[in-house]
Amino acid sequence: MLSKNTVKRIVASILLPTLAVTAAELPVREVILFKHGVGFFSRSGEVKAGETVRLDFKASDMNDVLKSLTVEEKGGGKVTGLRYDASEPLGQKLAEFPFKIGDGFALSAVLDQMKGARIELKYGSDTVTGHIVSGREATGISADKPTREQLVLLLDAGEVRMFDLSAMGGIKFLDPLLQRQFSEYLRALSQSRSKEKRSLYVDSTGTTSRNLTANYMTPSPVWKSSYRLVFTQNEPTLEGWAIVDNTTDEDWNNVRLAVVSGRPISFISRLYEPRYRQRQVAELAEERTVGPVVYESAMQTAATAAPPPAMMPKRASGGTAGGVIGGLSGGRSARLLAAESAMADAIEASESTVAVNTQGRELGELFEYRFSTPITVKKSESAMLPFLQQKLNSRKILIYQESQGANPMNAAEVSNSTGKALDGGPITVYDSGIYAGEALMETLKANDKRLISYAVDLGTRVTTNIDSSRSNVRQVSAKRGIVTTRYALQESKVYTIRNVDAKAKTLIIEHPLRPGYKLTSALKPNDTTTNAYRFEVKLAPSANEKFTVQEENLYDESTAVSSLTPDAILSFIAGRAISDAGRRQLEQIANRKRDSADAENQARTSEGEMNELIRDQDRLRQNIGSLRNITGQEEQVQRYSRQLAAQETQIATMRDQIKDQRKRKQTIDKEIQVLVEKLEF
Repeated sequence: MLSKNTVKRIVASILLPTLAVTAAELPVREVILFKHGVGFFSRSGEVKAGETVRLDFKASDMNDVLKSLTVEEKGGGKVTGLRYDASEPLGQKLAEFPFKIGDGFALSAVLDQMKGARIELKYGSDTVTGHIVSGREATGISADKPTREQLVLLLDAGEVRMFDLSAMGGIKFLDPLLQRQFSEYLRALSQSRSKEKRSLYVDSTGTTSRNLTANYMTPSPVWKSSYRLVFTQNEPTLEGWAIVDNTTDEDWNNVRLAVVSGRPISFISRLYEPRYRQRQVAELAEERTVGPVVYESAMQTAATAAPPPAMMPKRASGGTAGGVIGGLSGGRSARLLAAESAMADAIEASESTVAVNTQGRELGELFEYRFSTPITVKKSESAMLPFLQQKLNSRKILIYQESQGANPMNAAEVSNSTGKALDGGPITVYDSGIYAGEALMETLKANDKRLISYAVDLGTRVTTNIDSSRSNVRQVSAKRGIVTTRYALQESKVYTIRNVDAKAKTLIIEHPLRPGYKLTSALKPNDTTTNAYRFEVKLAPSANEKFTVQEENLYDESTAVSSLTPDAILSFIAGRAISDAGRRQLEQIANRKRDSADAENQARTSEGEMNELIRDQDRLRQNIGSLRNITGQEEQVQRYSRQLAAQETQIATMRDQIKDQRKRKQTIDKEIQVLVEKLEF
């Protein structure tokens, strides 16, 4: 086998003829960070005449780059095309080459695949040219004679000679195509080892130097907001800090930096990976071979065959910070923690002495904080930059929610009077020069307000008691036979509040907003959210207070009049406040239902009597049949016969009566149906 140095020397000699293409690189000039996982990057720089620009990206960034890249040239040139490293699978890419270099392949085995290729071998000062016949490994006979790699050539002079590859100083393919293929093969192998890096090349025309700018979006960590709310003797102050992370592979040196509040829509579209479609294989009929045909057996003959079937902002105050001055920069290390501690000490005295140097502006539904001086953040480091320090309207209050226990929370009502959009984030509260607690705040638009709570107030306790009254009938209505009764369930909730501190307080009670309930209290809420009413209660020092919230729940019950008996209808009328017109309609229906019931009862009574006669007739017929064979019973037989005939006449009459009674009931039922359908009040 060849030594590593020998192989490197030989491979280097193969690649020397391949010209390395240099490309200009554009430094990052501007970075804009958003809240939805992407960042905007702008690169620009001078490009010489005929020079290609190279941009390097992570492989995972390519989809967003291809979706968002824009290129602009100033100076007379025109962009003629963009090229980038393809994402073709390595195996598929290498399969296109007429040779293969596998793991552990000997050089002789590689050259053996290129039989017939014309090459040049260097032995010291001698040069030999010829065509490759074969390459092989010669196994040594003994341990002192190791395996050797040999190459057999047909020299230009016609002589076939065997060469020891370990003695060669270099190899050169004399076929330019083969030389290029070999170089491309090795380049593909090299790129496959660098899976995270991809290059994009910008080709352009122009005979003079010009300035080129490339803008694009790539996945980036979201920037984070962190606030300090400082209560002092004067108006409260809010400080805002932006935490940004440079996770790219290069430094941000003196870049224009901006952070944007808001969440525009962004998504991943698979543009980088090649897409393949499985195509059908089509052949001409004459190109297909003829195979045997298997026919199904017949199940029916022509004679027996059956016929075929027929679910959110404005400007910031200025300062003089430059670069990262006035901010904190570091790789999430002790430097950031030390700065936080020093800043907390400053707050205990008064406000932080930070230099805020940002410009704020609305961008449609978004809001941008742009740092006025360039910022530097090294790669794999983070920075903490002040973007806000401003007085604002805020007052200290208490907030009570029953679900959080008997004690309300120390809180603040923050009104955004800064004229800017405040991005959501954590807030550390300082009161009277000391740490008071922490809170979270959602994004707050200009002129909007939020409540934040940061500690439990142990000097106030609240208990509740619910008093529900009976349901009262509010309204009765009817339409097309359905009577609807509206009930009102009245409920009172009493909040008993005990302030044990010797100072006055303002308490905000959050009373749950329940579907179907509405307020009936004379005192209206100060605010209403999607889930609660907010009532403001003033608490005197060391005093008890009671606050009552009254509500009612209106609900309906519906009854089909057709399913009620006459007595049930009359009982329904007696227990409800119904209009006179409605009462008359229901009484009429009840009366006709009673008539229908009477007709039904009469028919059933008549049927019972008739059935009794029919049973008596059966008895008479049995007697007649028994007496006919007994001498001297002729008169009794005749008496039974006359009685049987009379009953037949009576049964016929009763049948007519039952028929009339059934017909009368049907008529009444139709009248009831009409009355029910017309029922409306």
